[in-house]
Amino acid sequence: VFVKSLLRGEMAQKRKLDEDNFSCLICLDLLEDPVIIPCGHSYCRSCIKGHWDKEDHRRIYSCPQCRKISKPRPVLSKSINLASLVEKLKNDDFHAVPAGPEDVSCDVCTERKLKAVKSCLDCLVSYCEKHLQPHYSLGQLQKHQLVEPSKKLQENICPRHDEVMKIFCHTDQQCICYLCLMDEHKGHETVSAAAGRAEKQKELEASRQQIQQRIQDRQKDVKLLQQEVEAINVSADKTVEDSEKTFTQLIRLIQKRSSDVKQQLRSQQETEVSRVKELQEKLEQEITELKRKDAELEQLSHTEDHNQFLHNYPSVSALSESTHSSSIKSRPRRHFEDVTAAVEELRDKLQDVLRDMWTDISLRVSETRDGFLKYSQEITLDPNTANRYLLLSEGNRKVTLMEQQQSYPDHPDRFTYYYQVLSRESLTGRCYWEVERSGGAVYFSVTYKDICRNGNQNDCRFGFNDKSWTLSCGTSSYRFLYNKACTPVSGPGSSRVGVYLDHRAGVLSFYSVSETMTLLHRVQTTFTQPVHAGVRLLMEETMNKRRS
Repeated sequence: VFVKSLLRGEMAQKRKLDEDNFSCLICLDLLEDPVIIPCGHSYCRSCIKGHWDKEDHRRIYSCPQCRKISKPRPVLSKSINLASLVEKLKNDDFHAVPAGPEDVSCDVCTERKLKAVKSCLDCLVSYCEKHLQPHYSLGQLQKHQLVEPSKKLQENICPRHDEVMKIFCHTDQQCICYLCLMDEHKGHETVSAAAGRAEKQKELEASRQQIQQRIQDRQKDVKLLQQEVEAINVSADKTVEDSEKTFTQLIRLIQKRSSDVKQQLRSQQETEVSRVKELQEKLEQEITELKRKDAELEQLSHTEDHNQFLHNYPSVSALSESTHSSSIKSRPRRHFEDVTAAVEELRDKLQDVLRDMWTDISLRVSETRDGFLKYSQEITLDPNTANRYLLLSEGNRKVTLMEQQQSYPDHPDRFTYYYQVLSRESLTGRCYWEVERSGGAVYFSVTYKDICRNGNQNDCRFGFNDKSWTLSCGTSSYRFLYNKACTPVSGPGSSRVGVYLDHRAGVLSFYSVSETMTLLHRVQTTFTQPVHAGVRLLMEETMNKRRS
């Protein structure tokens, strides 16, 4: 602190001496265009000129400082050496950088605070370039530790004893002064601040190595993710291109079939119209003949000679048999309506196929965990349905098979024989949930609420009736069960199973969930009522004990 005050005083005094030697005593500022008058004192040219202009009426010209009189008015001449020195002093001030709001300012500057370039940890003072020079030239000051400018120098002063803290207390993990060492830190494990810094520096380097290693690991992960992004983009672009090509082929095939049907219809139309027109011409000829015959008969009817009438009647009255009228009467009025019905039937079948396949395509496109999680459904288990050997915990989200019965009250919804439980929530729309399993075999089900509960018949057993769809998960295999039918399922083993339900589309899918999702089995059906999630646990040893 003493050195700090001494340096500040010396530098402030030197600055003041410089300004005194090169200041004008009239304007009190640095000399501007300095001139020397006969007495030897120096002033700004404009300042002394103005002073003497006021004395023109007296014809006596005095020095403002020593009052020495000159006659006549002296001719002012520029002081070249003094002007050079003043210019140098001005340049030194000009090149000095003033301290801004965010800068550390020089503690020695008295008038215009300049930006500090170094802070001294021994003096606890910050210096500008000019005031720092003694630390480079004075022997004792050259030993001081200079650091980058800091606003926290005062934090190195003990707030209790106002002494520099140069000791580190291991016991309390803080810097202290030598007086603290003899007071509240007496008997503590202490080292010099430099030694404490060296220890912490090693820890810092170890931490940096860990951070750098994690940075490298994360950079590798980022690179892998970037490669995955590129693979996704390549796969998506190729799939879009292939899909467009396939749909184009499908559209062209339908257009071709439409053209074929149209051509066949037009050809058949032409044949039928030609047949009808030919028949029409024959009928018109027959009508003409009949009209002629009718005229003859009319003429015969007016014959007055009885003998002549009887003589001509046999030849005139004979009619030939018509060969067309019966076939015309038996032909239907509808011609191509059955084709329309067939095309509409084809349309309906295509719509069914497209709807079913579209659901499958949509699932394959969005078959990622993030894609399913947007349909996430929280499942809680209903205690009123739980078999008495099942223990529900963690807010009815965990079920455990116990060897002793639990004290559940009687309830008509409870499964009395099989170790089964249903969810409290009924499920419609699109839903997704995941189940974590451990231990023995587990059955994950989707079932109607009206499944039978009482007894050991198949009507109560998940997967053995037409009211429940079940995935059996063993230790190393899977099976799908529905209405007593068992389908082996292949897939990677995993402790987590994901279930996706699209109630309206009639889609139920089971997935093995680990770092990736793998489809185990998918069902396409029609759900006629809301469903519930179900879990069945199986432990043969416990079951045999209970049955015995």
